[in-house]
Amino acid sequence: MEKRVVKISVRTLVEFILRAGDISAGGKGMRDTNAMQKGSKIHRKIQNAMGGDYRPEVSLSLEMPMERDGVSFSLVVEGRADGIFTRDGRTVIDEIKGMYLDVLKLEEPFIIHQAQAKCYGYIYALENNLKEIEIQMTYCNLEEEEVKRFQKVFSFEALKEWYENLINEYAKWAVWQIKWEQKRNDSIKGVDFPFLYREGQKELVKGVYQTILRQKKLYIEAPTGVGKTISTVFPAVKAMGEELVEKIFYLTAKTITRTVAEETFHILRDKGMKLKVITLTAKEKICILDKPDCNPASCERAKGHYDRVNDAVYDMLVSEDEISRELIEEYALRYQVCPMEMALDVTLWADAVICDYNYVFDPKVSLRRFFQNEKKHNYCFLVDEAHNLVERGREMYSAILLKDDFLAVKRIVKMRSRKLDKRLSACNRKLLLLRKEWEEAKEAGIPYAPHSLVDQFVLMVMNAVTELDNFLNEFMDFEGRDKVLELYFDIFHFLNMYEIMNDKYKIYLNEEDGHFFVKLQCMDPSDNLKACLEKGRSGVFFSATFLPIQYYKEQLAGTNEDYAVYVPSPFDVGKRRIFVAKDVSTKYTRRNYVEYEKVVSYIYEFVTRKKGNYLVFFPSYQYMKIIYDYMEGLEWQERFQDCEIIMQDSHMTEREKEEFLENFEENSSKVQIGFCVMGGIFSEGIDLKKDRLIGAVIVGTGLPMVCDDRELFRSYYEERESKGFEFAYLYNGMNKVLQSAGRVIRTAEDVGVILLLDERFMQKQYTALFPQEWYPYEIVSLSSMKERLDDFWRQFE
Repeated sequence: MEKRVVKISVRTLVEFILRAGDISAGGKGMRDTNAMQKGSKIHRKIQNAMGGDYRPEVSLSLEMPMERDGVSFSLVVEGRADGIFTRDGRTVIDEIKGMYLDVLKLEEPFIIHQAQAKCYGYIYALENNLKEIEIQMTYCNLEEEEVKRFQKVFSFEALKEWYENLINEYAKWAVWQIKWEQKRNDSIKGVDFPFLYREGQKELVKGVYQTILRQKKLYIEAPTGVGKTISTVFPAVKAMGEELVEKIFYLTAKTITRTVAEETFHILRDKGMKLKVITLTAKEKICILDKPDCNPASCERAKGHYDRVNDAVYDMLVSEDEISRELIEEYALRYQVCPMEMALDVTLWADAVICDYNYVFDPKVSLRRFFQNEKKHNYCFLVDEAHNLVERGREMYSAILLKDDFLAVKRIVKMRSRKLDKRLSACNRKLLLLRKEWEEAKEAGIPYAPHSLVDQFVLMVMNAVTELDNFLNEFMDFEGRDKVLELYFDIFHFLNMYEIMNDKYKIYLNEEDGHFFVKLQCMDPSDNLKACLEKGRSGVFFSATFLPIQYYKEQLAGTNEDYAVYVPSPFDVGKRRIFVAKDVSTKYTRRNYVEYEKVVSYIYEFVTRKKGNYLVFFPSYQYMKIIYDYMEGLEWQERFQDCEIIMQDSHMTEREKEEFLENFEENSSKVQIGFCVMGGIFSEGIDLKKDRLIGAVIVGTGLPMVCDDRELFRSYYEERESKGFEFAYLYNGMNKVLQSAGRVIRTAEDVGVILLLDERFMQKQYTALFPQEWYPYEIVSLSSMKERLDDFWRQFE
């Protein structure tokens, strides 16, 4: 076997091998990992203050030949020492850690932190023939900027013995990885595309591969039936086999699309590819407790988790390839570890990770083990149903703090910490002042720019969060701890977003249901998404509804150098008809019984021309209920008596969702109508193939309700792009329409009809967003629609 080079950072090495003890959601250093941005400023300040011969940010690397289990390889351990200087004739390695803890209370350095410094000390001593070296740990509080240092002198021999034990422990993992990657790559080379190419599919596969090869981004608008999942996964896996890709992240917005991705990888494995693929399940779903509480006092798995988890992960890696939720739960039970934390550790070694967008893009829950530093890796991001990422991105990078939450936590902590009580009171006073000025400006009808007051509020919040950190470390179990933790993390996220806030943000004050809040609203997520994507090699974004493509490309961090492609539908357009009603309006100002009568009439004539299964999509639950009640009236009840109507509920469990869909059977001998909401769980990601669904009625244009949030977006984009209505309302609404309509034709055998009920669909700004395969569409009245439906269905009798 060819000699391999395995590279690992000092930090990753020590954190992986030396971790031990309990999981704790509120223990020491709980924000240490997340203090990086602010910590870098503290680093520079401390480094600049040292003077003399102090050398900051010294790159160190050590390559050592190793032999284990018949595998020869070189292990390269690399990193940067925060500082190296001389004191009293002795070389000192300085490791600086910015923390939110009260550092003056520390009695000794953290083992993991000191281990990093010891690695640097050994490498430097080896390079410079030093018999001993001093390790200095410098801890600095990120708010108060108080500093505490620990010093210890180590002999070269002691460091050498310690370091060799460390890398020998890691060697079994390196050997497993080398053997596995060789086996995987060999298996990938021998597998061809597993299906006959559909029209346009071969070009799509080639385009994805070339995008990865050239380290670009690709934006694909491809209708249902093109085979987007296999067309993106296959070339990404091929690129992995050629060592262009280190890891594939298949990112989804919904659970159903994760299942499709799992099935696709399974197809490739059936063809002979060796791939380790893991699907991440949300913490709330996989936790062994009814409600996650990551403390040893509450969860038996949390106690000593880190003492056992490496053995559990290694056992799974050598025994399993397809790593399902059930397998994670099985191994976690066997080794008595947290299933969620174990799954996250497995991702380090998996070839592909199937997960929600959050794990890559959301700063609150992203996989920091992959994205916590600025180093670029050969990751490939495959983003499914990527139109969802625009709104999700805006949510992820926004932050909100409610005034009431400060008062609620103040009441909880008052008897335990006078200092924290005082800090929270200061925050509340500043919020009162903000609300007063905001109300006065609103009453006067003048714009209010709260930046200076918000800056002052942020200072108060920074003081409070330090005290919150100390409080949560001192008090581990008390009534209301969940509420305190919730505010703690909300503040932390708020401060993080405040740090990165730029001209693509708006500071937004408002009051809803009597609750006043300050919000850092992300208006355009492209900069933040770009920062994440730049940690990898390539990003491929794909959706059946990506119109207008330029809008999505801009919002999803695309540049002029990136690619955008449209893949034509492979389906026979003769098997589908699209009708637009010319005499119906669902505008809010036109909602009356005259229009309701028209809507119900169209639905009735549409579904009774042929027995079968239909979905009717409404702009809101309220409108859906109005139409349902109208149909229950005496005049219409008798006419619909042979139709079975089921209605989506606003809070459906997974089982209730499955039961809803089970009503749509093949070869239906009755008229089955499902009432659903556009943008809801049945408008995207469900597959009712063949005649399980033969028609869909789209009631309205799907435009979001006019509200303060939407108007904020409208004014922002009107000012910058002169397209305020389009960016805030139109594109979002039409995407819901296209997704809903996309439920009808899922396979080449499907036959179906689509009815758009709103006269606005005839306007140019709406028809410009119709996909190519919607042409030609037909404008109809109630009477002409009946005739055309009869003509259409007669072809398939």
